[in-house]
Parts: sequence; structure tokens; C-alpha cells
Amino acid sequence: MWVFLLRGTIQLICPTCRKSETRVVDSRDDENVVRRRRECLDPRCKHRFTTYERMEAPRLFVVKKDGRREQYSREKILSGLRKACEKRPVSGSQMESVAADLERDLFARGESEVPATLVGEKLMEALKGLDKVAYIRFASVYREFEVEGLQKELATLLAK
Repeated sequence: MWVFLLRGTIQLICPTCRKSETRVVDSRDDENVVRRRRECLDPRCKHRFTTYERMEAPRLFVVKKDGRREQYSREKILSGLRKACEKRPVSGSQMESVAADLERDLFARGESEVPATLVGEKLMEALKGLDKVAYIRFASVYREFEVEGLQKELATLLAK
């Protein structure tokens, strides 16, 4: 059973008897989720069940180059990273880490909108340190390189 924490208190009911009196038996914190074992306080029921609570993140919008606003999507970021890192020695956990770092940076800004260019630049910076080929793949799509632009970027990368 998932419980999404919104503003205010939570009213939980037992999934078996539908009574609203429950108590927390055990609680464990994971990275972004709190797992709680609960027990119904009705003496005839005593059913135990688990809830997972996740904090609701503030809404964040990405402002595209053409001015459109699109809600931030972690899945879209991961999709782009997967395409760039395809058949490269980059693990899924490394890509998750890049996405988590990006998300933390964007939400830490405290703004409700961020430019797409900031998101792209931060991803390219992270990929440059992770895998040079993945960086070139991502940059070639993001910056819409023609052959000359790709050659310049490769030369810059090789010079370092």
C-alpha cells in the first residue's frame, strides 16, 4: 500500500476491517521512501500491513528553447542517458546517480522553472567525466552538430 504524503495529516485505514485506528510497529527509512509496518488496533482484527510513504516533490518545469514549458521528467532524463550510454561500460546505477545528482541540483535552486539549456549542460558535464563516447553521442544530439561541429568538439576533447 502506497501513502503519498501531502500537506497535512494522513488518515490510514486497515485494509481488512476498514477501521481507522492503526499503530506503527516498525519503521525503516530508505533513500526517498519510509517503509512502515502497521497493525490494526481493533482487537478482533489485529491485521498487519505495510505502507510506503514518499514525500511529494515540488513541481518543476523545464523551459524549452522555443519557449514551451514541460514538466520535469526523471524518466526522460534517464532515457536520454540510456541512449547516450548504449553499448558503453556505464552501469545503470551510474546513470541513476547522474540523474539523482541533476535532480538534486535543479530542486536545490528553489525555482519552479529551469531552462532546458541548463539541464543539457549539466548532463553533458556529467557525461564528460563518465564516458567520452557517451558524452559525444549526447552532445551531438543536444547541440545538433553538423560534421564540422563534431570535429571541433572531438579536437577539443582530444586536446585535453
